[in-house]
Amino acid sequence: MAITLVNPEGLPTVDLYRQVSVATGTKLVFTAGQVAVDADGNTVGAGDYAAQAEQCYLNVATALAAAGATFADVAKLTAYVVDWTPDKMPALMEGIARAASRLGVTSAPPFTGLGISALAGPDLLVEIEATAVVD
Repeated sequence: MAITLVNPEGLPTVDLYRQVSVATGTKLVFTAGQVAVDADGNTVGAGDYAAQAEQCYLNVATALAAAGATFADVAKLTAYVVDWTPDKMPALMEGIARAASRLGVTSAPPFTGLGISALAGPDLLVEIEATAVVD
C-alpha cells in the first residue's frame, strides 16, 4: 500500500482522521472537487448537508476508480462547506460515515474542512476533493 496514516505524538488524536499521511507510491491522482450531483447532473439532497456530503464522497470514489485508485490510496481530503459553522460538523460527518459504510471504507486520511460563501450552484452546500497515491 502506498499510504501510511499516522497520528504522531505531540498532536491531538482525532477520531475522524489521521494527522499525517506518508505516501510512497509512484502515481499521483488529484480529483476535481466533487459536488452533490448524480450522473445525470441532478443535485442530490438540496438543503441537506449530510445527504450532500454522502453524494460528494460517492462521487470522489467514482473519480478515484477511474484512475485505478480507491479510498485506501487517498493521502488527503479537503471539504468546502457553504456557510460553515461548527454545528454543521455532525451532519457533514454523518454523510461521510454513510458513504464510507456503503463503500466499505475504513481509512481516515488527513482531512481539512473550509467554510466558504458559495459553490457553483445555489443548491450546492458541500464539495470534496481528494489527492491519492497509487503504487
